[in-house]
Amino acid sequence: MSTFKIEGGFKLKGDLEPQGAKNEALQIICATLLTAEQTTIENIPEIRDVLKLIEILKGLGVQVARLAKGKYSFDASKVDINFLKTEEYAQQAAVLRGSIMIIGPLLARFGQGFIPQPGGDKIGRRRVDTHFIGLQKLGARFDFDRENKWYSVSTEKLTGAYMLLDEASVTGTANIVMAAVLAEGTTTIYNAACEPYLQQLCKMLVSMGAKIEGIGSNLLSIEGVSLLSGCTHRILPDMIEVGSFIGLAAMTASEINIKNVGIEHLGIIPESFRRLGINVEQNGDDLLIKDTEHYEIDSYIDGSIMTISDAPWPGLTPDLLSVFLVVATQAKGSVLIHQKMFESRLFFVDKLIDMGAQIILCDPHRATVIGLDRKNTLRATKMVSPDIRAGIALLIAAMSAKGISTIDNIEQIDRGYENIDGRLNALGAHISRM
Repeated sequence: MSTFKIEGGFKLKGDLEPQGAKNEALQIICATLLTAEQTTIENIPEIRDVLKLIEILKGLGVQVARLAKGKYSFDASKVDINFLKTEEYAQQAAVLRGSIMIIGPLLARFGQGFIPQPGGDKIGRRRVDTHFIGLQKLGARFDFDRENKWYSVSTEKLTGAYMLLDEASVTGTANIVMAAVLAEGTTTIYNAACEPYLQQLCKMLVSMGAKIEGIGSNLLSIEGVSLLSGCTHRILPDMIEVGSFIGLAAMTASEINIKNVGIEHLGIIPESFRRLGINVEQNGDDLLIKDTEHYEIDSYIDGSIMTISDAPWPGLTPDLLSVFLVVATQAKGSVLIHQKMFESRLFFVDKLIDMGAQIILCDPHRATVIGLDRKNTLRATKMVSPDIRAGIALLIAAMSAKGISTIDNIEQIDRGYENIDGRLNALGAHISRM
């Protein structure tokens, strides 16, 4: 287990550029299994979760070549489906939640797929029913081995169907779409997720020969085709990194220019930070964060306390609520953070309370933050990263605190942020990896 040692209290200055989007990369890499022709993917973030997924594809027999940093080619012309029955695959897939998205492509192309109960962040219940209900509607047989916690699907032929998803699951929608593009007939998916990552997946599939209508909406219509070709695809900048950098600049009262952010794909993220009083200036496709020595939280028109909550796209992504919560601790004013989608994601606030933050954890989904307006800086302390997003939030808190903090289990942070210590140290941070 590795540890970050952070000497806080330093202002940062300079340019940061976000990595490729992790959540898009996991979908796009799985989609390479849908064709026997070569695909080339650019701007892949070389982080732990993505590299683990690439290793799974290699085990399946996919020929993977690293052409340059972040640029890979994939050749899935010779897939060994029997790899899914090996202990090596079981161990690899069990620790990576994103691995569940190989099921849709494998089912569509080879008629079967197996996956152990997926791992990932411990942020509460994360059911996978939507994935398998959707695949069953397309004609798949589903089985769950409760004793060994293995899921399996199989089919002789997938047939298009109408379905109304019980939740707008991003990974669930992705899995169903990847299966439907090779199904016979037309599939209609209502209440589909429409996040930019899912839009990017659909655009990639269309470039491969798929027929998809309604991209960007919650109603997708997919006319199945018999074969997909190869393509070249470039992954978007990671909106979660962009939001993390905005929060970092605010908490450390720094001036940071975030370059090439993909502004049209950020949705309400910049405006949500402005509601906390943070100065977010747009210059073309860059965002400049400055003059954040003091920032004041808005209130509603009637003067009541503002609520920041997550919601499916185009609402605010739940992956940034941990950052919003930390940023609010040094604002002037109060805010209610409402994490609707996961019931354990706010449990890291006890670490912030130990650092001197004024936070009331109302229940597993809601926390009220009373901003300190920098009158009392956070205290350095020893912490453990519970998941990716809480990990980056704790790192931001430690960088704003006076003294030396440590964060254990930083492998969680490495799962989502590439060389985060090196990039921040280049701007004046004092982070050591031990």
